[in-house]
Amino acid sequence: MSDCSFIPTAPAIEATGAAQEELHLRAVTATRAHFGNRVFVRAVVEASNYCRQNCAYCGMRRDNRSLARFRAEADQLAGLLIHHRPESVTDVNIQTGEDPVAAREVVLPLVRTLRRETSLGISVCLGNLGPALYAELQEAGATTYIMKFEMAGPARYERFHAPGTLANRIRHIRMLADSGWNVSSGFIAGLPGQTTPDLLTNLALSKTLPLSGCSVSPFIPGDETPLRDAAGSDVNRTLNSMAAMRLMRPDWVIPSVSALNLAQPGQGYRRGLRTGANLVTINLTPEEMRGNYLLYKRDRFIMTEERILGAIESEGLTPSTQSLADYLQSRRPMPEARREPELAAAQG
Repeated sequence: MSDCSFIPTAPAIEATGAAQEELHLRAVTATRAHFGNRVFVRAVVEASNYCRQNCAYCGMRRDNRSLARFRAEADQLAGLLIHHRPESVTDVNIQTGEDPVAAREVVLPLVRTLRRETSLGISVCLGNLGPALYAELQEAGATTYIMKFEMAGPARYERFHAPGTLANRIRHIRMLADSGWNVSSGFIAGLPGQTTPDLLTNLALSKTLPLSGCSVSPFIPGDETPLRDAAGSDVNRTLNSMAAMRLMRPDWVIPSVSALNLAQPGQGYRRGLRTGANLVTINLTPEEMRGNYLLYKRDRFIMTEERILGAIESEGLTPSTQSLADYLQSRRPMPEARREPELAAAQG
């Protein structure tokens, strides 16, 4: 739980100049107090771009008929992660569009293989599935589920055709946490028509959820979406929201997302690390698939090992040798059945 009573305000979200510098410094100070100079380094593999949802802001929406769809082979991704992952990587995130077929036929066997052959921490980002498949993935060895709530406010959620309904999304987040998953969520900053009160509502909602981490992603207008002509996010509001989140929850794992480099080329990602982020992600998706994993634009800014480690070093940080999965496990309350014997042993 948080030991900080910081409440995000409009002046914090809108801060510029010296006020912004002070806000970001406070956020970094809070991060260092909880995590030191360590930054978790995770790999991501994008296993399928099929998606049954139709989000207005995402290029993989089901109505995009120009996209060449793919499902990777589990063995191909396993070989990559077992034999060719960078040494700094301690965890992997397996990500798809909302594709239950890929979840069962690609991700599930991949998780089983990685759990058997490696010590990697395993997270998955697969969208809304069902309790039985969640349980199978957990039994196979995945421990963190990433499910972003995207935006607070049912009307805005419906307007942008975000997955299902907001109420159902929140229900799944709570269901996952109740069944023992570490859950990470997040929202988009800068969607068309979004106001400062909207961002504050996003932060307030995130604080009520049973999360171990959360992200703020800048809105990038996707070339193959209905929002292609909209203005992109103000990177400063995105970063200010990240800083406010860090001060609100100093204990959370907060990523510096790759889209920050699209919002502010050459600077956005490192600014994320200066704003309280403590998780970075190296993209290991096979090159022949990357271009069709279309979140924003086909000309993607790929976070390679060189770029990631360079950003970490430039900011005076170091890659964590402890996996994110092990860190999160160390923070979980001990079950009563185990706690009582261990307490008795300690007292005896």
